[in-house]
Amino acid sequence: MNWEEDFKSELEEFLFEEQFIFHAPMSEHTTFKIGGAADVLIFPKTSDEVSKIFKLIDKFKIPCTILGNGSNVLVLDNGIRGAVVKFTDKFFGNIRAEGSKIFADSGAKLKDVANFAAENSLCGMEFAVGIPGSIGGAVFMNAGAYDGEMKNIVESVKAVSRTGELIDFCKENLNLDYRQSIFQKNDCAICEVELNLTQGNCDDIKNKMADFTARRESKQPLNLPSAGSTFKRPKGYFAGTLIDKTGLKGLKIGGAMVSDKHAGFVVNVGGATAADVLNLIEEVKKRVREAHGVILNPEVRIIGE
Repeated sequence: MNWEEDFKSELEEFLFEEQFIFHAPMSEHTTFKIGGAADVLIFPKTSDEVSKIFKLIDKFKIPCTILGNGSNVLVLDNGIRGAVVKFTDKFFGNIRAEGSKIFADSGAKLKDVANFAAENSLCGMEFAVGIPGSIGGAVFMNAGAYDGEMKNIVESVKAVSRTGELIDFCKENLNLDYRQSIFQKNDCAICEVELNLTQGNCDDIKNKMADFTARRESKQPLNLPSAGSTFKRPKGYFAGTLIDKTGLKGLKIGGAMVSDKHAGFVVNVGGATAADVLNLIEEVKKRVREAHGVILNPEVRIIGE
């Protein structure tokens, strides 16, 4: 591609060599372990770098995809054109506390933020200890578990627009709803999240987190690559229960399988392609609709080509 060499030389002006990879196989950068190559994968360290990256992407007129931990996505088999900007705990993962507030860079892992809150005797974050994503991704999806969700604890968000402008969002402007946020529509990249927690007892918080962790480990297929819960919860039902009642546990297409431990998860049992996963999702949707008259919708984000 003719733009790559020029793009690389301009990236090198403000990023270290370890902060970008050309033709990066996304199977190595997502929890599903599936997906073709991204033209270029970029790891920013600061919001100023994010701003410069977006301005450069705009200058070259290439597509841009934003990723967190890569835990709630299925990258298609032909990969992703243009640039993928990925926020990871290695480069973008600082966490700090100020009184009952926590400020976390968007690449910080949810479990690390939850553990940091516990160490500081702050409660409200316990539900997130087992969710396998970054805090930026958790805000993007308004992630939740065990009757908790990000909506209840997020106070504000610092983000960068695609034109490179730093924008502050207060909680009232985040449009947080079931698996939804403003960031799914406005194309901004979440850079820092402010959480408003409450003082509690450190041991009580840790005990609650240990209970949630034990429950998750007993019920979910954490030993196999997946993108977490595959389907959104249909109104009045649980997706996993419907799939289980339809007798679909263990249903397999290629290397993709409906988990025999928790029917709400599609797992990669080895060498699964994105096509395998998509075909399995469609088959599950069809059979559940026929058996129960309920339409399931994927929770996992499907990106690439």
